[in-house]
Amino acid sequence: MNSDLPPPLEVSRPAAVIRELDLAEYEPTWRAMQEFTARRDAGTPDELWVLQHPPVYTLGIAGRAEHLPRVDNGIPVVKIDRGGQITYHGPGQVVIYLLLDMRRRGLTVRPLVRRMEQAVIDLLAGYGIVAQGRIAAPGVYVGEAKIAALGLRIRNGCCYHGLALNVDMDLSPFHAINPCGYPGLEVTQMRDLGIGDTPELVGARLTQHLLRALQ
Repeated sequence: MNSDLPPPLEVSRPAAVIRELDLAEYEPTWRAMQEFTARRDAGTPDELWVLQHPPVYTLGIAGRAEHLPRVDNGIPVVKIDRGGQITYHGPGQVVIYLLLDMRRRGLTVRPLVRRMEQAVIDLLAGYGIVAQGRIAAPGVYVGEAKIAALGLRIRNGCCYHGLALNVDMDLSPFHAINPCGYPGLEVTQMRDLGIGDTPELVGARLTQHLLRALQ
């Protein structure tokens, strides 16, 4: 595994390791997830990586050209191995990657996605924000606007990638794409809904909601 990763912070239940990666470049982090998943065995603890990324578009394996940026705004596009279409990551967005042994937890993809969505919904409910998921379009929405995106890759019964929650960021790069492959999809963030907490605080709270959802 990437030796540049910081030491883990252990949590008691469920068995998991939390890694705070701060602001991390996308591609090295993605490659580290792949390496971790390839090397893990039946005894490897699950991990959650909590971080933010510098500006980057990521294009899933089903990505289509019509959803790519319509203008050259200098933000790189990285083709990756998660499901779904294109999305944007940038500072002020909390990203949590879930590196889980799904077989050991008795989970399949759809129930895991629902638990990830519910963790975000529960977090937002604590701030007085009503949010919901959509069966046909994974993610979390406030009204018609998307506030969190999800994407996973499954390999040998284990997953990586995860979720991204918009907290306090520049949303304009979303306007250059069809977010998650949906033309005209609105996006929102916690700051625009009246929440002033920092991404770091939101990330810590969301991590706890995810841990509870995974029990």
